[in-house]
Amino acid sequence: MYVAVKGGEKAIAAAHALLARERRGDVQIPEVTLEQLAGQLKLAVDRIMAEGSLYSPELAALAFKQARGDAVEAIFLLRAYRTTLPRFGVSEPVDTSRMRVERRISATWKDLPGGQILGSTFDYTHRLLDRGLAVPGTAPRDTEPERTAEDLAMMATDTQALLQEPLPRAMDALGREGLMESVSPSHEGNDCPDITRQPLELPADGSGDRAVRLQSMARADEGFLLGMAYSTQRGYGAVHPFTGELRRGFVELSITPEELGFAITLGEVELTECDMVSRYTGRALDPCFTRGYGLVFGNNERKALSMSIVDRALRARELQEDQIGPAQNPEFVLMHGDNVDASGFVQHIKLPHYVDFQAELSLIRQLRERKHAEEQAAAASEKHAEAIHA
Repeated sequence: MYVAVKGGEKAIAAAHALLARERRGDVQIPEVTLEQLAGQLKLAVDRIMAEGSLYSPELAALAFKQARGDAVEAIFLLRAYRTTLPRFGVSEPVDTSRMRVERRISATWKDLPGGQILGSTFDYTHRLLDRGLAVPGTAPRDTEPERTAEDLAMMATDTQALLQEPLPRAMDALGREGLMESVSPSHEGNDCPDITRQPLELPADGSGDRAVRLQSMARADEGFLLGMAYSTQRGYGAVHPFTGELRRGFVELSITPEELGFAITLGEVELTECDMVSRYTGRALDPCFTRGYGLVFGNNERKALSMSIVDRALRARELQEDQIGPAQNPEFVLMHGDNVDASGFVQHIKLPHYVDFQAELSLIRQLRERKHAEEQAAAASEKHAEAIHA
């Protein structure tokens, strides 16, 4: 807090009070609850959890409410709270192949082993404003047609039978034919470095740095990653992506306490996972398909897609490909994708910079005076030369 200006502390306190009043809005309208935010604005809450690196729908909803709907500010709040939490253990790696799937699609296989599960998605909705949503209790325009009890029972039976065992990986068939690169884990078990505890070291462009890059992108701003992914598709990179498999659902989270020596399940977390497939144009491997990977908290399909495309682009040096776009440069991507860092650095210029500005102002004045003096001297010299010539 700055108090250099007379009355500054009182002004800041008044600004806080005004912010609280504006956050509340019209007191004649019922105040929005955290349950409403987490349930009805779930995608915004999921983004805050993902980029805030803390899986807690309730706290993410609280941050969203406190930030008046500003997602980046809410992410900042959640990150700040996260730093106050003690760490009592490290969870076991989650097994996404055993995911309790809510949605699972592939753009590469029409007859996907295990079937396509559309789930809830905007992909097939009409981009038209549904004015029925303005009236509480009104059925949305895209509500599915009424079904009989027999239809619902059959659907439930089919879904239950389908999900009784893990769904196969869509890309396994290509792997068995040798058409898909084999990727070995760069770290075993819980040996993966934690970028929240160990600073990012550049250039981070080797195969062993992939875990660090993925962590960084999982926390990165969705819009930034989307722009980076889009740039590679438009030609500023060698990625020609196909969605091998996109799945969303719940996975069990386990931890192994030292006093027990075996894993116990703490609960479930919702994840969105994307396996991106791209043809290979480099020199390190035989002709084959290569992978990009994305894994994000909650329902975050656009983020997972973008992350997987950029992950593949960042493997350019590893795969001996020409680096022709910014999305292939680890330093550019990893150092500029964090919205908390970016927001703080950009928004800090709203705070007083009186001394810095006065220094710049003084410098500009000196330069103008020097230029004016040089112009006067040049004019006098020219006039003197003309007099001599005359």
